[in-house]
Amino acid sequence: MFFARINKLVHTLAFRLTLWYAAVFILSSGVAFALFYLLIVRIVDQRIDADLITHANRLDQIYALQGGVMMQRAAFLHVQAVGEKKIFFRLFYPSGVFFSSSNMSYWKNIFIDQKAVVGVLSEGRTYQLVTQHPPDVSYPVRVIYKRIGRNTVLQMGYAKESESNVLQSFKRNFLFTMAGLLVIAATVGWFTARRALAGVASVTRTARRISEDDLDTRVPIKHHHDEIDQLAMTFNQMLDRIRQLVTGIRQMNDNIAHDLRSPITRMRGLAEITLTGGEDLDEFRQMAASTIEECDRLLQMINTMLTIAHTEAGVDANTFESIDLATMAQDACTLFQPLAEDKGIRLQFSADDTCPVRGNTAMLQRVAANLVDNAIKYTPAAGHVWVSAQQRDRHCCLIVADNGPGIPVEDRQRIFQRFFRGDQSRIQGGSGLGLSLVQAIVKAHGGRIQLDSTPEKGTCFTVLLPADETLPHQQAGQAIH
Repeated sequence: MFFARINKLVHTLAFRLTLWYAAVFILSSGVAFALFYLLIVRIVDQRIDADLITHANRLDQIYALQGGVMMQRAAFLHVQAVGEKKIFFRLFYPSGVFFSSSNMSYWKNIFIDQKAVVGVLSEGRTYQLVTQHPPDVSYPVRVIYKRIGRNTVLQMGYAKESESNVLQSFKRNFLFTMAGLLVIAATVGWFTARRALAGVASVTRTARRISEDDLDTRVPIKHHHDEIDQLAMTFNQMLDRIRQLVTGIRQMNDNIAHDLRSPITRMRGLAEITLTGGEDLDEFRQMAASTIEECDRLLQMINTMLTIAHTEAGVDANTFESIDLATMAQDACTLFQPLAEDKGIRLQFSADDTCPVRGNTAMLQRVAANLVDNAIKYTPAAGHVWVSAQQRDRHCCLIVADNGPGIPVEDRQRIFQRFFRGDQSRIQGGSGLGLSLVQAIVKAHGGRIQLDSTPEKGTCFTVLLPADETLPHQQAGQAIH
């Protein structure tokens, strides 16, 4: 159980973020320490080298002015002042024979660097600085070689014991400090990662609680205006959309069941009556005709549903062509003029100029026909229906308005849903798919449809489609009464 929890913890995003944070912290701190350490070493070496060069030059000047005896005395005094364990000097001939030195009991293993001697004797260098590492001590020695006079070489060394101890202490303190800071960094990183991912955990918990019967749960938003809040808002919007789709599917299923049950019931009832009591051939023919009529109605509804689904999936742009929306609207008015006259409705069309758009001709014809048909269907006798085509900025508009009873406020948000019918009693004919098809076609053409309705005063549908600017504009000014 314990190892399972550890394994689960290791595979969490918070753990990986903490690990990355700690690794970056260690790497950056290590680089900073290395640079700082090299800087300290360089400063210490420069100071030691400067002191050795100064003292060597001073001894050279004393030798030139006061001779070798005074130079040796000055060298002894300098060693005694600094400390025999800290500094030493030796004077030797180019052959390697020593003739004067300080107390060398602490410097037995200091040898002569022949390359440095050659450098100051043969190559004409003023001095040569080298670092030697005696085998019996743990610290290095900085040594200067300088030519004194013609046949004398000065070897002066400085023990870097105290400097090495300081640097070693610095490294130990850094390691202990880094260990403590690493623990703090890991703790802070873990806390920060957990806090940053708290919103993701909320989304995960919400997703686990959601089921088909519980779509009301939402991710809490912290209002920090960060990426987690954006994720939560996007997730909530997705849930709203899913809830809307599920609700729509349920309503559509109810409407489908209602619209399918009625014709099937009628067909079964008619067939049952005909079979039980029918004796005349005409009765069977009438039953067959009624069955065909009901089947046509069902097929029309199914075909409309398929057309809506295909349209929402996308319309092939290769089927688009230049269309005059004004002419199309006028043709629709001409088609429905007899129906309007039968109901005593005045159907009027007007167009300020041509309205060129690009689209699928058959689909846009269905848009105009459905809107005009609905307006005539729901407008009472002696009513008025207006159809117009106009241009607004870069859009062409098809406007269909009537002075009918209007659409109730509670139905306006659902009017474009499949199978929704404001006439819940189903007195008016139709399947409730017309406006759903109109909206799908308009969206597929990059347009939108607007609804404006006032109870007892009428309804107005406005279809806005992108104008095709490649066609010329011509005055139409036509009307049908």
